[in-house]
Amino acid sequence: MKNVHKPIIYWSTLKYENWLFYLAATLKGLCYVGSPNGPFNGMTDLAKRRFPDFELREDHIVLNPYKEELFEYLKGKRNSFTFSVDAKGTSFQQEIWNALNQIPYGETYTYSQIAEMIQRPAAVRAVGTAIGANPVLISVPCHRVIGKNGALTGYRGGLEMKEHLLRLEKGDDMNG
Repeated sequence: MKNVHKPIIYWSTLKYENWLFYLAATLKGLCYVGSPNGPFNGMTDLAKRRFPDFELREDHIVLNPYKEELFEYLKGKRNSFTFSVDAKGTSFQQEIWNALNQIPYGETYTYSQIAEMIQRPAAVRAVGTAIGANPVLISVPCHRVIGKNGALTGYRGGLEMKEHLLRLEKGDDMNG
């Protein structure tokens, strides 16, 4: 009988001010950034759905490069990321998440603009659903998507975090 190794998802936490984020990565890249002060099971639930038959292993060293870049971003000292992302989703979700990565730092797009970017202008609701399924907050910048009227709309990290990230990117809320 073959010795079959389960895929490993490494996890750690990132503390920034009064926020605590759970982070997870595979050997291919970052696969999860949780909501600030979100539950541990948010990460484990995603892992069960997207990475069947995995082993979850706490490992701060593996997550350190991700933590460093995310922390630099949150401090206003970084506007892009060099690490890989391993976000599992449907082909439509992948298409939307790739479109999100095209939104420049400090800018916002509407759901309609994202639908137009992927040449499916009638798919605005499906675009919103795919954006809501983004497992990698911050680095796949779903916070840069706003309502057609300019209003901040739903965000897995909460509207307070979304507003903070948008102000940070516009240079309005720099801490240090």
